[in-house]
Order: sequence, then structure tokens, then C-alpha cells
Amino acid sequence: MQDDKENQELNTLLGIIMERTYNKLIRDNIPDIIISKQEKPVTRTLSDEEYIKALEDKLYEEYEEVISAGGNDRCEELADMIEVIRSLAKLENKTLEDIIRLAEEKRAERGGFDNKIYLEKVIER
Repeated sequence: MQDDKENQELNTLLGIIMERTYNKLIRDNIPDIIISKQEKPVTRTLSDEEYIKALEDKLYEEYEEVISAGGNDRCEELADMIEVIRSLAKLENKTLEDIIRLAEEKRAERGGFDNKIYLEKVIER
């Protein structure tokens, strides 16, 4: 991290403008965090269609991060995934609590995954 700060300082002295391209949906406070680091975010507001696609992309991104993480890092990534789920639910005029209620109903009807049951096949009679 120190090297990054030193590189930024050197680039500033030399007048070099560095860019990092992301092209992804970010949390609402991220532009302010970027500004607080003396950097300039370039953002735009998505259309409804773009927003849905960006949330779907973000859900997949968070899924990959959950899979690759472990321990507390995995819990952090799961929290990020829940935030995306909250936003997707809002698009359906639902709350996260509504989604959790649906999950509990499904759990009551079909069970959870606590027993580690792995279905290999079904044989017809």
C-alpha cells in the first residue's frame, strides 16, 4: 500500500494523470470516499434497464468473491451479496425482510441444507 501512495505522489510531482477503469455498479458512498482521497470519480446514473443488468452483474461478482473467500472475509462478501439482494428486492417492490420471510417459508416446506444431503440420482419405479 505504501508503494501505491509513493507512486501517486511521484505521479503528481511529474504531472502524470493515472486512471483506473472499473465500469461497474458501486455503493452510494463510494464517490465521496474517492473524493476524500483527493481523486476524482467519473460516474453516471444508470437507466432502469442498465441498473437491473448492473445489479445482476454485481450479484455474480459478489458470488465469485464469496466462493473464493474464507472466514471473516467470506462473511464480508456475504454481507455485500445481501446488499445486492436488497436492491434487487426493492425493484420488485419487496424488502429484504420480505425475501427472508419467503426463504423461511421455503425452509419450512422443503427444509434447509443443514443435513448436508447430496442428491446423486433418482431411480424411477
